[in-house]
Amino acid sequence: MAKAPGLYAPVLRDSIADLYRDPPIGQRLTVEGWIRTRRTTRAVSFAELQDGSTLRALQVVLPHDKIPRDQIEADLHTGAGVQVWGQLVETPDRPQPFELAAEGYRLYGPADPASYPLQKKQHSLEFLREIAYLRPRTRTFQAVFRLRSGVSFAIHQYFQERGFVYVHTPILTPSDCEGAGQLFQVTTLPLGAVPRRADGTVAFEEDFFGRPAYLTVSGQLEGEMLAMGLGRIYTFGPTFRAEPSHTPRHLAEFWMIEPEMAFYDLERTMDLAEDFLKYLIRYALRNHYEELAFLTERYEPNLLAELESTKESAFLRLSYTEAIEILTRS
Repeated sequence: MAKAPGLYAPVLRDSIADLYRDPPIGQRLTVEGWIRTRRTTRAVSFAELQDGSTLRALQVVLPHDKIPRDQIEADLHTGAGVQVWGQLVETPDRPQPFELAAEGYRLYGPADPASYPLQKKQHSLEFLREIAYLRPRTRTFQAVFRLRSGVSFAIHQYFQERGFVYVHTPILTPSDCEGAGQLFQVTTLPLGAVPRRADGTVAFEEDFFGRPAYLTVSGQLEGEMLAMGLGRIYTFGPTFRAEPSHTPRHLAEFWMIEPEMAFYDLERTMDLAEDFLKYLIRYALRNHYEELAFLTERYEPNLLAELESTKESAFLRLSYTEAIEILTRS
């Protein structure tokens, strides 16, 4: 672990996001993260530091009279993991509100610029799919996973505030749950020599469970059973579908939300569904606007506008017959 010249490292801050929420201007502090970019002038070097807590980076100024330029150029490449300490300085005349005037740094993990695949330019999703282990370093995946984390929390918050019980339904199951979709079968039988009965059928009695087992397509069956005693329950967990449709609109694995309520009629169920979706949208706009704004700018120009419109609009409700008539005419 290389250490550049400088004073001792002062108290460690929680995250770069903390600095943006309540910047301790004038204080000495320590931050840790990865170098996003670095550029060098004659007197100073500038590095953008990210730590995954926010899409915004912290600009670090490294004066060459305190930290030798040749050491900076040898250590601080894109992707390097570092600890940096210094004073947080306000910068009202620059794009960023403040910067860290570095006094020293510690190199945790170097990054070879000749082989490190992430660069300053925007990378395609196809390219990032080939380097899945580094995708979380990109702002795209940071935005998606922070947004998903927040919305997952909001799902639980919504149902818990309304007296629902969170239940864990089986992932391994013998049932097809009302024929909801094709199933992935789970077995410990040796595929190269599957045991068979005299009639040629598979001898599942020799399998782990003694009968066929599958990955769940839905927790509905268990959820309905539990609702008959607990009143109102919800499931939120992984679901698997084996339809051979390899398109951007089909997933073999996803997380599904399934509320089950005793004594609810169709009208109350629709009220719950509409209120639930609007709750999640409001939560995301209030708590993850930064991520939504980034995704709007980068990928979906109408995303924010559509979310704002949806949370304020009443959902149109049609009978089954009306829906069929519309489809027939279209």
